[in-house]
Amino acid sequence: MGQANKQHANKQNKAEPEIPARLSKLARKHEQEKQLEPFQVELLKLQAHLEQTNRRMIVLFEGRDAAGKGGTIRRVTRYMNEKHYRVVALGKPTDEQRSQWYLQRYVGEFPRGGEIVLFDRSWYNRAMVEPILGFCTPEEHADFMRGVVGFEKDLVRQGTVLVKLYFSVSKKEQQRRFDRRRHDPLRQWKLSEVDLQAQDLWDEFTERKYEMLRRTHAPQTPWTIIRSENKHQARLNAMRVILDAVNYEDRNLDLDFVPDPAIVVSGAHEVELMEADRLRRGRFQQ
Repeated sequence: MGQANKQHANKQNKAEPEIPARLSKLARKHEQEKQLEPFQVELLKLQAHLEQTNRRMIVLFEGRDAAGKGGTIRRVTRYMNEKHYRVVALGKPTDEQRSQWYLQRYVGEFPRGGEIVLFDRSWYNRAMVEPILGFCTPEEHADFMRGVVGFEKDLVRQGTVLVKLYFSVSKKEQQRRFDRRRHDPLRQWKLSEVDLQAQDLWDEFTERKYEMLRRTHAPQTPWTIIRSENKHQARLNAMRVILDAVNYEDRNLDLDFVPDPAIVVSGAHEVELMEADRLRRGRFQQ
């Protein structure tokens, strides 16, 4: 065999083991997507129920950068009727919007009767991102923290279903996901200026997370924490939480709607865990 043929054969032999591994990964992803389908059917039933009863629903997706919010939103809405849901991801406010009441531009996106609105980040930007990056004054942050719970209670009292989800990811996993975005041309667009600061500002974001949960988790407007180290489990359990927020008709009783306690915890319990962690370590971990 010639030298060139030997080199070609060696390259083929090196490549062969990668093919089964790649196929195995694709098969696993396909199976995970199939596991979501029964819950996506239930989300269609929930959507139909809201339309029939003319009810409004808001779902907030909060959490650190690369925590899995966007991927979860895509799975939640994949088969929904586009006429009756919207995904809202507001950008930087205009000069006019900065002169308005802070919540005004969010209220302008609220659902009409029979509609679900999913906020990919929400008014809680003012609780975490804005004060850390200097996008609001200390007075504006303090004013928001004083008033937001009352605002949300009014919203719920007037008939809107409000689900507040916080996606929690570890510092190590966040870094891994950032690295993947950095080196993958198909994902580089996801890496923003704020992302690049997230690791350096980890402790500051943790402190703000603690303050936000402690002050804005209320029985009428609770936070639900989604552990998102495993993206598939985070998506599955977020769907369960959303479905459990509404008592819709024709629920599939063969499905397990109970959130996994290893993945889903209440905002109040997360505060307790963070306080215990601070006592043990002298600082927050998550």
